Amino acid sequence: MADFVYPPVIVVVKTLWRYLGLKFDFTGQENLPHSGKSGGAVLAINHIGYLDFALAGTAALPMKRYIRFMAKKEIFDHKIAGPLMRGMHHISVDRSSGSAALAASLRALRSGEIIGIFPEGTISRSFEIAEIKSGAVRLAQGAGVPVIPVAVWGSQRIVTKKRKPDFGRNKYPISVTFGKPIFIAKGADIAAEEANLKIVMNELLHSIQSRYPDDPRGQWWGPVRLGGTAPTLEQVERERLEHVEEIQREKKEQGDGA
Repeated sequence: MADFVYPPVIVVVKTLWRYLGLKFDFTGQENLPHSGKSGGAVLAINHIGYLDFALAGTAALPMKRYIRFMAKKEIFDHKIAGPLMRGMHHISVDRSSGSAALAASLRALRSGEIIGIFPEGTISRSFEIAEIKSGAVRLAQGAGVPVIPVAVWGSQRIVTKKRKPDFGRNKYPISVTFGKPIFIAKGADIAAEEANLKIVMNELLHSIQSRYPDDPRGQWWGPVRLGGTAPTLEQVERERLEHVEEIQREKKEQGDGA
């Protein structure tokens, strides 16, 4: 497919990286299908910050590949972001009905495109791998392409959920690593493959954290496992359940008062 929007957007993104003074450590790009090779791939990327998609996309550029990301419909409805997302051939996901996104993703994969997915579904405020959904595994199995696990680290220090963004010239180190392709057999058990994918993503994340140059101990951006002060997975889940209960309680009160 013709790409008229992606190249100028890349120029803008690279300008932002230069302004921020980011120090990149990109590894494993050789695990991506090369430009001109047949066959696509599903990238299963951990999610710790709002710029993860742009950083993963930048890391893939040496292989001359554009990543088509699956993103929620609300972004495509935005008057500025929407035309850009469509122009870059990203895929809109309507959470109330995902069949159209599934069909579009399968078509893209079978035509040799690389699809980027965040299997956790949302940013992990613990900066650990949260529970993952089966979409990446199902897509790869359905299209007959591999899943490539991807670990991103450091992006949470720029802009993430429930933290004030830091767009100053911060010179933060940013790590992105592409793992080895995982091939999903046609009759493979989805739950087992999903569990294996999570294990591999964890191993990849722990690996890049171990060589990260800045010490996470005592830092808000560090997971508890490494001595940081980020909330644990359990704390985040409790907050989520409390929020759901609060919404349900408010709806009930509104119904009783009607």
